[in-house]
Amino acid sequence: MKQIPALIRVFSYLSLLTVGGGMAAFPELKVLTVEVHHWLTFPQLIHLYSLGQLAPGPNMMMIVAIGDRAAGVAGAIVVLIAFFGPTAILAFSVGRLWNRLANCPWRDSIEKGFAPVAIGLLLAGCLSIAEGIITGATTAVIALLVFVILLRAKINPALLVLAGAVVGCFAFYHPH
Repeated sequence: MKQIPALIRVFSYLSLLTVGGGMAAFPELKVLTVEVHHWLTFPQLIHLYSLGQLAPGPNMMMIVAIGDRAAGVAGAIVVLIAFFGPTAILAFSVGRLWNRLANCPWRDSIEKGFAPVAIGLLLAGCLSIAEGIITGATTAVIALLVFVILLRAKINPALLVLAGAVVGCFAFYHPH
């Protein structure tokens, strides 16, 4: 229970970094959950993030597992509220304001300024997760193949996650 205040601070803060999606907050999520608070290891965080990609709903629902690891069921509930609450309130408030400012000439300029920021945050998240995943030629090839497949074909990413699990069984399983 002593972790509850830290969970609230960390996940409320991370909530506000999710411009463009959960991946935008991944670098800071890694720093805070792995390096600062030691609630998980980096491989555990990557594992949870991968499972979040596979599960239905928002991929960042995986944060509930972090709260559970840190403080049990109470931690899971607190993290869920702390992560999604501030963003929901902010989105609602900004949406209402944005509608009121529909005829302002600078509105389009703001939208054009936000887009590259969102892309930059997403790329930083991708590079951060790549540090822990791409550990050699095999993992680099898998990542590149998935990237190319997603650029060229309309395929459910969950199928690629499942395919990655199958490939992993063959490529990385080393019985004792």
